[in-house]
Amino acid sequence: MNRADVGLRSERGPLLLAVMLSVGLVAIDSTILATAVPAVVDDLGGFTQFPWLFSVYLLGQAVSVPLYSKLADQHGRKPMMLIGVGVFLLGSLLCGLAWDMPSLIVFRAVQGLGAGAVLPLSMTIVGDSYTVEERAKVQGYIASVWAIAAVVGPTLGGVFADYVSWRWIFLVNLPIGAAAMWMLWRRFAETVTPARHRFDVLGSVLLTVGGLVLLLALLEGGVSWSWTSPVSLALFAVAVVALAAFVQVERRVAEPVLPLWVFGRRVILVAILAQLVVGVLLMGLTSYVPLYAQSVLGHGAVLAGAALAALTLGWPLAASNAGRLYLRFGFRVTMVTGSVIAMAGSLLLLTITPDSSLLHVAVPCFVMGLGFGFVAAPSVIAAQSAVSWESRAVTTGSTMFSRSVGSALGVAFFGAMVNARLASGAGGHATDLEHLDPGVLAPAVEITFAGTAVIAIALVVVSAFMPARIEQPQDSLTSVAS
Repeated sequence: MNRADVGLRSERGPLLLAVMLSVGLVAIDSTILATAVPAVVDDLGGFTQFPWLFSVYLLGQAVSVPLYSKLADQHGRKPMMLIGVGVFLLGSLLCGLAWDMPSLIVFRAVQGLGAGAVLPLSMTIVGDSYTVEERAKVQGYIASVWAIAAVVGPTLGGVFADYVSWRWIFLVNLPIGAAAMWMLWRRFAETVTPARHRFDVLGSVLLTVGGLVLLLALLEGGVSWSWTSPVSLALFAVAVVALAAFVQVERRVAEPVLPLWVFGRRVILVAILAQLVVGVLLMGLTSYVPLYAQSVLGHGAVLAGAALAALTLGWPLAASNAGRLYLRFGFRVTMVTGSVIAMAGSLLLLTITPDSSLLHVAVPCFVMGLGFGFVAAPSVIAAQSAVSWESRAVTTGSTMFSRSVGSALGVAFFGAMVNARLASGAGGHATDLEHLDPGVLAPAVEITFAGTAVIAIALVVVSAFMPARIEQPQDSLTSVAS
């Protein structure tokens, strides 16, 4: 089999291009906004509110993933993917027309609700359309989208903000998304067996409420309110009650929105836990590496972003080559290899000091990105390989949802560490980050580097539990030596 058989020039090339364009929407969106935030704030105001531009997007994306995934298993990938991309484009258009910061925040939530379909269903479509061996090659194409976005996104954001208008960072999604929808509509055909389905309304409501409140509590705890405040305690209480009720409902309904059996299958559980840990580690890096580069090392925002971009370059580089490794040695060896590389990168973080160069900061990020590339995609593909078509979307969605939860946990965990150390360094009083002396800030952020090293060990342990051999269902396209 030559590469053209699964490449853009093959019979399935238009479908692959549609998936790449869809993934590109989310990939570019994840990098393009950060560089334009100053221009947005200058135009709309609301400096203290701008962090919500990222939080509400994450919230909308996280809570919608399980819903899209279940509906895709019931009614097919194509309609849910078209709806998701359509909602994302609607949110993008509204963001481009926003008249103040509150309206922009609301419209970013709409974007997030659409994005909840794009990544899990893109991976599901790839799982449906290509064999495990072919997915090893296709992953290289998908990884290239993230690599391009890592470079193009921040550049476009800066160009639009400085020379055109920040509104174009959202409006640019319209032609890309329209092309993706047209190609999905014309070139993606699937066969869905007609059947009557009962949508799990109560379970969906409980999961949405519980997940939304939990993520909100984790994202804003220690930021908008203290961890021990009545607001924080009330949010966690509501989340616990809603999620406990959700578990009870899922045990009884015929077609649960998030079937509990996914947590009972070892390969899927390992994939979920691996994505969770990756989400935690990612948040530690993306939140505090740029802060250290700017506030401690004294570099500008562009150079600080370049240090972090090393991670987003290392990740797709490894992901594009991970297929060769898991086809030859299996998913467990691949994931353990990646997690060990990530742990090595986290240990390199511990060598960073206030006298370090920017290259010294970028190298650990690049190494950890390499490690994530050998863990993230292979774990999803392993989980997909263990289930049949009618469960593949919900399985994929479960892994994506767990990474979102991990990101929220990372915000809470690393934020608590930094705030505690800052309060200690300031004599027990909370201090504004913008007015901290680098000598106080440096040890606080370096604590997160130590936390990253500890959590990276957990990634090694989780990866080691991936089964040596994965039993695949009858409708699986092919098998993989493992």
